[in-house]
Amino acid sequence: MRRNIIRIDEDLCTGCGQCIPDCPEGALQLIEGKARLVSDLFCDGLGACIGTCPEGAISVIEREAEPYDEWAVMRMIVSQGEAVISAHLAHLAMHDQMDLYQQAIVYLQEHDIPIPYHEEGPQQSLCDPADCPGAATRSISPDEYAGEETSIPSDTGSELRQWPVQLRLINPAAPCFDNADLLVSADCVPFAYRNFHADFLKNRILVIFCPKLDADIEGYTQTMAEIVTYHTLRSILVVHMEVPCCSGLRYVVERALEEAGVDMPIEEMTITIEGGVR
Repeated sequence: MRRNIIRIDEDLCTGCGQCIPDCPEGALQLIEGKARLVSDLFCDGLGACIGTCPEGAISVIEREAEPYDEWAVMRMIVSQGEAVISAHLAHLAMHDQMDLYQQAIVYLQEHDIPIPYHEEGPQQSLCDPADCPGAATRSISPDEYAGEETSIPSDTGSELRQWPVQLRLINPAAPCFDNADLLVSADCVPFAYRNFHADFLKNRILVIFCPKLDADIEGYTQTMAEIVTYHTLRSILVVHMEVPCCSGLRYVVERALEEAGVDMPIEEMTITIEGGVR
């Protein structure tokens, strides 16, 4: 049949992988340094991956293709967990694909799989994370802020090496993670520990989240698993507060390593409420 389906221009594709997380259906994979459409069955032709391609290598065309198979997509993604299912349902709803949406819901019901929370239709938002300029991936040179005047006294400069740092906004395929020393920090740590930049952040790539207040822990685990799958890390340092709920930070990292099949040590530091280290 003829239908809409994505096309990837291999000459333009740099293999950055930014399109991969935006295809919850799993139609895209990085193969031999290029994004590839691995199955017509999994591509719905709605083009969610287009907006995150910085090179404009992805477009939607009409061609002969196997019909999109929602049942096959659901069989594939349910094993990837609640966050991926939620992203897929939200994707269908946002594009008003209610026939496919109902097929997905029926699949979950027939297989006794809980229907996860997800956006149920177009939402008015001041800034969607996928489109937000503040979430654009960027590397930061150590001397980028050299010479800038500030009215705030400081003992040292910023040691931040990349942006964004919130795990919800991070692209797990970003090149900053290549051969990196990874710092996984609880949100409150930089406020409680005065020398956070010099003692923990220096020469490390930063990921932050809150294991108590952030709802999408399964999604965070999946993103962390993708980071350690796509990249070879030199080390992982987990820094959290002394309160019991904050220890969930290490739990997420351990689960991510397990899901990715990666065996590497985790260094762990605990910060007290008073700002000490133990």
